[in-house]
Amino acid sequence: MLTFQQKIEILDSYPQLQRKDVSLGRVNYHYEESLHDKKTVAFHLHPNGNGYVYAGLLTGYETDTKGFVNIRDFSEEELRSLLDASITSLSEPQAKAVPAGGKKTKRLAAETSWINGDGQKLTLKAEDDLWYLYSGLSLEMAFETPDEAKEYLAEEGFSQAQD
Repeated sequence: MLTFQQKIEILDSYPQLQRKDVSLGRVNYHYEESLHDKKTVAFHLHPNGNGYVYAGLLTGYETDTKGFVNIRDFSEEELRSLLDASITSLSEPQAKAVPAGGKKTKRLAAETSWINGDGQKLTLKAEDDLWYLYSGLSLEMAFETPDEAKEYLAEEGFSQAQD
């Protein structure tokens, strides 16, 4: 298993990736030239050695529902191979990209309004790879994916407002 520092050194060797330090000592790497909505190539690399690389557009990798592969036990060769394939997949246009879960989903705009039967209004905004739910200026919740946010809002009786 590669150490956290070794993984960072490998990722730093890719000039097309931009390092983004996030909470709890974790690090993300973004590919800003991506031709897809997805820009995060490496997600939550953690000092404990855990971390994820995006493979949602690839075949032959066991991914989670968001299209990420756990790289905790990857060798340098395996990690470089996956990074090369991930960057290549994000560099190529796809007519109808299907999310890693295999289901086509309706995409949400970067900011949407939601309303319930009592007239309460919430705003869902995409910021820094997360989806934040606001009531006015107050932050109510944060979600990792728009699907999680939509599911929560539906459970709470909210539907997307027609702006």
